[in-house]
Amino acid sequence: MKQDILNSLSEILEQRKQANPDESYTAKLFKDGLDSILKKVGEEATEVIIASKSGDNASITHEVADLWFHTLVLLKYHELDYTDILNELEGRFGLSGLEEKARRKE
Repeated sequence: MKQDILNSLSEILEQRKQANPDESYTAKLFKDGLDSILKKVGEEATEVIIASKSGDNASITHEVADLWFHTLVLLKYHELDYTDILNELEGRFGLSGLEEKARRKE
C-alpha cells in the first residue's frame, strides 16, 4: 500500500531528528534548524515551478517528490506529520475552495 511509504518515512524522519548530522543529510537539516529547512522547502518549490514550466513529467515528479520530502521534514520539525495534513484535507472534502477560505476568515 502506498501509504506505507509515508508511515515508514515518518518513522525514519523521527529517528533522524536524533541522528548524527555528520552521517545524515536529514539529521543535518534538523540540527541546522528551521531556517535551513524553510530554505530547502523554498528551493524545492521553485524547482517544481521550473519543472512544470518545462512540461517534462519525469522532472515534475522528481521535483514534487523532493518538495514533499522537505515538507515532511518541516512538519516533523514542528512535531506534526502527514496524518495531520490528511485530516485537514479530509475536513475540507466536499467544500468548495470559496467556502473553505470563508471558514478560515471566521
